[in-house]
Amino acid sequence: MAVLHTIKAWLYENMLTDDKNDYTARVNAERTLSVRDICESAVARGGADINAAAMEHAVELFHKEMGYRLCDSFSVNTGWYVASMHIKGVFDSPTEQFDPEKHNVMAEFHQGAELRKELQMVGVSIMGKAETTFFIAQVQDMRTGSVNDILTPGRNAKITGNKLKIAGETSCGVYFVNTATGERVKVEAADIVENKNSELLVVIPALAAGTYQVEVTTQYAGGSTLLKESRTATFDRILTVA
Repeated sequence: MAVLHTIKAWLYENMLTDDKNDYTARVNAERTLSVRDICESAVARGGADINAAAMEHAVELFHKEMGYRLCDSFSVNTGWYVASMHIKGVFDSPTEQFDPEKHNVMAEFHQGAELRKELQMVGVSIMGKAETTFFIAQVQDMRTGSVNDILTPGRNAKITGNKLKIAGETSCGVYFVNTATGERVKVEAADIVENKNSELLVVIPALAAGTYQVEVTTQYAGGSTLLKESRTATFDRILTVA
């Protein structure tokens, strides 16, 4: 198929292997779009026969009902994605009951047939090796095992990447930024369990339900060297507190 879309990506050193010559591609993400943004785009492109406000209202009604039916253990197939419910955690015997302290109910989304067809029209432009060696590669919620998806307040999150060690002035640290309000919630210094170059283990603050991005601010430059000014790495994935 012809290329209709283009994704730009930078190459970063692969921190999960010992090979210094292999890299992983990270999408140079555009800004996050809201339901309203998508609806306005559909109207502007001519793909919608109703106004953006009406379309947004209909989408919100759909999502609300979809979530309700998912929680009744139905699966949903929109053509663009398939959603279903799963239970994570180990049951130690056939008679053990669900325990919220050990087990977790999660919704999982996978690409559907329509999205797979659209992906065939995506071209990828590799822009070369990223100049920075300071980045967040992954955030794992240790309570659920979820990667780059769920956050569980009061439990640990493992943040991996490069040159993440928190060092320097008091403004340096790990922040969870609410994507809707812009509020930045800092992790208390005592809640940074591990503080390493390639890995931070932190206790997730008491975040309200919503979506968040993770920021790491530090003056660490490697070894005992500190930068004159702090710098901030922002993880490009959106994480959710239910």
